[in-house]
Amino acid sequence: VLLSTVSPQGQPEASYAPYISDKNGAIYIFTSELSAHTRNILSHPRAGLLFIENEENAKNIFARKRLGLQCAATEIPGQSDDFDLILKNMEAIFGNIIGLLKSLADFHLFRFDIINGNYVRGFGQAYILEGNNLKILGKRTG
Repeated sequence: VLLSTVSPQGQPEASYAPYISDKNGAIYIFTSELSAHTRNILSHPRAGLLFIENEENAKNIFARKRLGLQCAATEIPGQSDDFDLILKNMEAIFGNIIGLLKSLADFHLFRFDIINGNYVRGFGQAYILEGNNLKILGKRTG
């Protein structure tokens, strides 16, 4: 997922991280304090997330399908059942690297809950969304 975070000094930062989501629609990343976005999330627990169609698959480069989400971030404590379950799910997707990363003290697991969002399906096809279930509130008109 592409990440948009804000530094403690108020500067915008763009980055990315591998992610998984759960059955309730929450999104999780496991990331190091060496990454600016980790430090940013720790100091400002909000982030913008962007999922965007690959350019090769787009019918028109100006109308790529995309989902932009405004999220609240929560750190999952390392000694919790949720932490172990989520990392087990990540390991099933990303492989043994997760076990190695788990042994490093500077890694943090974050959960993102969706506040609201915007889904663009093409020209004139933009929708306002809310919550982890991505409830459609209406069509964006401007």
